[in-house]
Amino acid sequence: MIAAILGRTRGGTIRGLRWWMISLIMLGAVVNYLTRSSLAVAAPTLLAELDITAKEYSYITAAFQGAIMLQPLCGYVLDVIGLKYGFAIFATAWSLICMAHGMATNWQTLAILRGLLGFAEGSANPAGMKAVSEWFPAKERGLAGGVFNIGASFGSMLAPPLVVWAILHYNWQSAFVITGALGLVWVCAWLLLYDAPKRHRRLSKEEAAHIAAGQEDHLASDGSKPSVLSILKKRNFWGIALPRFLADPAWGTLAFWVPLYLTTVRGFELKDIAMFAWLPFLAADLGCMFGPVVVLALQKRGVRLINARRGAFTLGAIMMMGVAFVGYVDNAYAAIALLSLAGFAHQTLSVTVITMSSDLFRRNEVATVAGMCGTFGNLGLLIFSLLIGTLLASVGYTPFFVSLAVLDLIAAVLLWTLVREPQPLYEKT
Repeated sequence: MIAAILGRTRGGTIRGLRWWMISLIMLGAVVNYLTRSSLAVAAPTLLAELDITAKEYSYITAAFQGAIMLQPLCGYVLDVIGLKYGFAIFATAWSLICMAHGMATNWQTLAILRGLLGFAEGSANPAGMKAVSEWFPAKERGLAGGVFNIGASFGSMLAPPLVVWAILHYNWQSAFVITGALGLVWVCAWLLLYDAPKRHRRLSKEEAAHIAAGQEDHLASDGSKPSVLSILKKRNFWGIALPRFLADPAWGTLAFWVPLYLTTVRGFELKDIAMFAWLPFLAADLGCMFGPVVVLALQKRGVRLINARRGAFTLGAIMMMGVAFVGYVDNAYAAIALLSLAGFAHQTLSVTVITMSSDLFRRNEVATVAGMCGTFGNLGLLIFSLLIGTLLASVGYTPFFVSLAVLDLIAAVLLWTLVREPQPLYEKT
C-alpha cells in the first residue's frame, strides 16, 4: 500500500521522488515554525503567570532573533558535513530546547532558551534552499521553494489551536513539551527517508537525468568550501540580503506580536486567539504557491527567470500596502482580514527572494548564502521587534503596521537595482 501511495515502480524507485523529498523537508519546516510560534500563542497566559512585562517579552523575542542571525554558521555546517546528518542534529537540538521551555520560571531563563532555540532553528532556511538546489532543475525551483515555505506558514498556523488546546486542557508548559516531541518524531522520519540525489536508492535514472539536465553549468559545485568574504563582495548577495532585511519584520510581527495585539487592542480572549490568529498564516500558505505561479506565468510570456522573480516580489510588496490600514479600521474582523492579506503578500514576495540564492550562487555556496541572507532578514526582524517593545506603550501598533508596508516597497526597489542576472541565464530561459 505504501509503495502504491509513493508511486514505487518494480525497480524499487519512486516516481517524482524530488517532490517527496521537498515535502519531507517542508514537514521539518512545519515543526520548526510550530515550535518557534508556540511562545507567541502562549504569551498572554505565560506573561501573566510569570509576571513578565511587554518590554521583558521583547528581550525574550530579541534573544531568539539575535541567535537566529547565526544562520551562516548553520549553513556552513550543512555545506560541509551534508544536509542529512547536519539538519538532523539541528532538529534534534531545537526539539529538546523547546521541551525545556516548560521548566522556565522567569524571563531570563526564557531568554536563554529562546537564544539556544534561535540558533538551532536557524538551520531550516539554509537546509531548505540546499535541498531545493540539489533536487530541482532551475525552472522547478520556485515551485519547490514555495512548497518548502508552506511549512513556515503551516507551522505558524498550527500553533494557535494546538497551543491553546494544550493550555486549556493541561497548562502552558505542556504546549512546549508536545511541540518539541513532534520535532523528535520528524527527525526519525528524516533519517529514515532522506538522502542526497546521487546516493538515494529510490531515485530513477530518468528523474536523475531530468534533475541534471536542468542544472546551470555555471552554478555547479567546484568542490571548495564556501568563502564568506568572497560572498560578501558579490553584488547579488546584497541584492538578496538587503530586501530580506527590510521585508522580514513583517513575518516577525505576525508571528510574535499579533496574538498580543489581538488580546490587548482588540479585546480577544484565548479562545478567540485559537479561532482567528491562524488565519494570516493560512493566507501565507496560499502566498507560498502564488509567488511561484506568478513567476511561471511571467516566464511563459517571455520574461527571464530573475526578472520574473523580481516581478512577483514587487506584486507582493504592492499587496503589502494593505497592512498599513490595520490600525485604522474599527472592526476587529476587518483587521484580521488585513493581517491575512499581509500574510499572503509577505509569503508571495518572501518565497521569490529566498529562492534566488539557488538561482545566483554555486551549489556549494547555496546554504551559506541562504544563511547569510537569513541573518540580515532576522537582524531586521530583531530591530523591528525591539522597537515595538520599546515604543509600544507610547505610540501603539499603528505606526509599525504602516512601516511594514513602506519597507517592502523600498525592498522591491533594491531588488531591481542591485541584482544582476548572470549571463548564462540568458541562454537557459
